[in-house]
Amino acid sequence: MKSSCLPFSVRNARIVTSNAVFTGSLAVQQGLIADVSSTAAALTGDDWQGDYLLPGLIELHTDNLEKHLMPRPKVNWPVLPAILAHDAQIAAAGITTVLDAIAVGDIDVDSIRLQTLQSCSQGLHEATAAALLRVDHFLHMRLELAEPELLSMFVPFLHDDRVKLVSLMDHTPGQRQWTDLQHYRVYVTGKRGWSEQKVDGMLEQLLERQERNVAANRKKIIECCRQRVHPIPLATHDDTTIAHVNEGVADGVTISEFPTTMAAARAAREHGLHIVMGAPNRVRGGSHSGNVSASDLARADLLDVLSSDYVPASLLHAAFLLQEDGFSLPKAIATVSRNPAKIITMSDRGEIAPTLRADFMRVRMCGQFPVVISVWKDGRKIV
Repeated sequence: MKSSCLPFSVRNARIVTSNAVFTGSLAVQQGLIADVSSTAAALTGDDWQGDYLLPGLIELHTDNLEKHLMPRPKVNWPVLPAILAHDAQIAAAGITTVLDAIAVGDIDVDSIRLQTLQSCSQGLHEATAAALLRVDHFLHMRLELAEPELLSMFVPFLHDDRVKLVSLMDHTPGQRQWTDLQHYRVYVTGKRGWSEQKVDGMLEQLLERQERNVAANRKKIIECCRQRVHPIPLATHDDTTIAHVNEGVADGVTISEFPTTMAAARAAREHGLHIVMGAPNRVRGGSHSGNVSASDLARADLLDVLSSDYVPASLLHAAFLLQEDGFSLPKAIATVSRNPAKIITMSDRGEIAPTLRADFMRVRMCGQFPVVISVWKDGRKIV
């Protein structure tokens, strides 16, 4: 979805770069940032009246598309309208590059995720080709290792250039995120509408499925990903123990996504892994699953990237809240822009600097809340 991209400039903006915050001006030419100046008295350009000028956000893991595909339990929405509604919500949150987390397999045999893998991929391709999307969409393949058909489902995407991240997941009750089975029961009976009887009936089946498939699938997926000319970054998901982290390191993983304990996060840092935590966790002040809080990890300097996970608007809000945890504003904004860009090797975006893409937004504070006023991608206004 494109609008004009004529040269323009803004002034009197509170600009946040990778290492500083200052009032100044910015010029855009041919979709790129042509100049960033700390001259507050610039006379040309749109007057931003002291509003923040921040880089467009980069989202590595969002399940938001699923909400639009199934707005109510057992209500399946048409794929293209769902994608366009998701795209509009992502853009309004200030996100200009998004990795849509597409599930490959699920522990629930009745899950919508088993029905939408191909249709979502095709729908995103068609919407992109028709220039209907406001932001850049790529794929984060969430591989549920207990899925019996995982390999046949994933292999068609192995050489798809849109795939920028692969995560290795095991959501079997009793494992990782769901070590506490009571938290699992509360989650699935609330969000998925499962009855207590269905939970009881599935537990034994799911544990047997996990024992039969996870180790073999993990080995085969690692081998597949290593075959790529340009390797896909690999993430573990919900690391709970030091052993989980060590297993990922042995497999060549570079990202620990949503570690559930302080011990796992410390082990990830010792091995040089990038640590991703949920922005909703930081906004809420804790995990909805009873796991370690993003704030505690931030205070221990064990947080590199925030992900909006299931609430797109949480990304910017959580970044500002990191200042309460000892982060400077540039360091906090880097968790939702520069750092994720580096992880997925996108060197053309992620910060306010000359020659980079003109992906940025205007943000105004309303009390303690940052509010997205306008958004530009490639120098084109999209919100």
